[in-house]
Amino acid sequence: MIRRLPIFGTILVLIAVAIMTGLGVWQLQRAEWKNGLLESYAAASALPAIAYPAVPDEDDAPYFRKSSVNCLEVIGWRSTSGRSASGQSGWAHIAQCRTAGAEGPGAQIVAGWSTRPDNPDWAGGVVDGIIAPDSQYVIRLVASEPVAGLQKSQPPALEDIPNNHMSYAVQWFIFAAIALVIFLLALRGRNKGVAQSGNLS
Repeated sequence: MIRRLPIFGTILVLIAVAIMTGLGVWQLQRAEWKNGLLESYAAASALPAIAYPAVPDEDDAPYFRKSSVNCLEVIGWRSTSGRSASGQSGWAHIAQCRTAGAEGPGAQIVAGWSTRPDNPDWAGGVVDGIIAPDSQYVIRLVASEPVAGLQKSQPPALEDIPNNHMSYAVQWFIFAAIALVIFLLALRGRNKGVAQSGNLS
């Protein structure tokens, strides 16, 4: 007796497996791209300083490059959890600065670190530092030397850049394999049921 595959179910499973496999391949490509990006970030600290971007490009942000900002006026402050240069947990104090001729959001400057979230007494000035990722404004400048009343913040590190593409790729391939195995087991059980029914008849 010829055992027919359930056409509709088979098509759905094959489409799902193809999609998940495609997503896994895409994540592998993203992992290769991210590894190259991290290599460029690792070399960035040895490059000459650049002008702080007025309008940063999220797809080509100059992370880990040396730069400087002339903070003409501190418009506001925000404090986030951070670490000191020695690794102690506490608060990183980020000044939102007005800069000359800035067409974008101005500049976000990590002025330093302390154990309390209270804003420091700093009105602005020229700050040298390293460009780091910022979740709200794409980039921020981590000051090489803290402003008065603060300690030096931990400089940006490559570990701060998420790189989970390889694990995502493995997950998609596992999902595809599981879906295929479940389908084959279900098909096997269905065929056994059909065979037993035929024998009884």
